[in-house]
Amino acid sequence: MNFVISIIAPDALEALTDIMDGLGLPLTVAMRAKGTAVKSMLELLGIESNERRTVVTVASAEKTTELISDAKRKLHIGVPGHGIIVSVPIKSVGGGKTLAYLNGENQFTKHTPELNVEYELITIIANEGHTDSVMNAARAAGARGGTVLHGKGTGAKGTPRFYNISIANEKEVILIVSSKEQKAEIMCSILQKAGPDTDAGAIVFSLPVSQVAGFGFFEES
Repeated sequence: MNFVISIIAPDALEALTDIMDGLGLPLTVAMRAKGTAVKSMLELLGIESNERRTVVTVASAEKTTELISDAKRKLHIGVPGHGIIVSVPIKSVGGGKTLAYLNGENQFTKHTPELNVEYELITIIANEGHTDSVMNAARAAGARGGTVLHGKGTGAKGTPRFYNISIANEKEVILIVSSKEQKAEIMCSILQKAGPDTDAGAIVFSLPVSQVAGFGFFEES
């Protein structure tokens, strides 16, 4: 079972949710986001805006493959500027009823994830306004781009700071997909140039990715 993250243009949202509905995926959430492509790249690709929609859902391995296949065919995922899809293996699910619901089944099932992956999703939580610092550090280590989600920390009032990180301030969550070979170098560069002891105050971690679509520099199965 996978946590599937799709990052698309706003005008593709309806078509993507129609695909997900057609596959019977029971849980789909859409969020506003923005890309990190520089202006020159946007002009090269003929893209007018960095505005994006991030759509998350839960799907079995089989339905993840179907979702990616349908999105490539109907939304041209894989063509520059049309979006990306990544799937993160789910390690555990809280309760047999929940797992059955997510699988679209009536009976309880067991779930054992496969974690032998070639790609990783680097997740960075940084102070608002420091996306450029994070992305400059990531690009210096070979990252191709990322997606930004805006949020607000919900840390307890009694512990407002961790190193230079103000827990309850406005935050930016930056998602970067990399090959497993590049992951460590990208994370180290971010920590050195935008880590907890800088104004960016970035916390960095990575998650395994089982399938990808929309990355011309990755070999997709």
